[in-house]
Amino acid sequence: MDKVVIVTGGSRGIGAATSMLLALNGYAVCINYRSRNKDAELLADKITQQGGKVFCFCADVSKEDDVIRLFEAVENHFGRVTHLVNNAGILFTQSRLVDLTLARFNRVMSTNINSCFLCCREAIKRMSSGGAIVNVSSAAARSGAPNEYIDYAASKGAMDTLTKGLSLELAAQGIRVNAVRPGFIETEMHADGGEPDRVNRLSPEIPLQRGGKPEEVATAIAWLLSDEASYVTGTFIDVAGGK
Repeated sequence: MDKVVIVTGGSRGIGAATSMLLALNGYAVCINYRSRNKDAELLADKITQQGGKVFCFCADVSKEDDVIRLFEAVENHFGRVTHLVNNAGILFTQSRLVDLTLARFNRVMSTNINSCFLCCREAIKRMSSGGAIVNVSSAAARSGAPNEYIDYAASKGAMDTLTKGLSLELAAQGIRVNAVRPGFIETEMHADGGEPDRVNRLSPEIPLQRGGKPEEVATAIAWLLSDEASYVTGTFIDVAGGK
């Protein structure tokens, strides 16, 4: 059976590294993106040049209609979806909770957890003979990210709970649901929070004394999706340098 995977937020950072690795491992990959068309197309070109199967699709995965369109398009292009990586996520400028607006909190929750819920739901409908889902959470779900990203941390905590509950719901159907919790990874997302050099600033606090690479997270995701992890579900892999 062909392995068909959707990687949400797949055009940059961890999503891009995951899309590339899975394509090299024989998956037919859908790179989902919301606004980074050029990044997605450049990545797709690289994958194609290395003999991979790839398809880009623009969709805001926090919106139900967009998610349904995404899954239908992938089915028409590659066939039934067998694997899913819920990687789409946003954060905003560092802030204490007392200064957060409800609009910001709702947007973070909508993008980070609603997208995970919607994509999981549509994937499950199509995984009639088994499959695997990996949710990209964050070490912030454990730390709470005080004084910086408490709204982001709350959304990832909700993702962890969804991961655990869904893994138990689906175990008897042969659908595995796991999560990775990246720590301080060198991606563009830190610039979104207003501190592009954040990983370097915090590296001395990390037991391994450095930030992580997107490819290191991608490797963990690929393993959880693979048959090598066939007896693993409801599990969280911290890719956080010991933090």
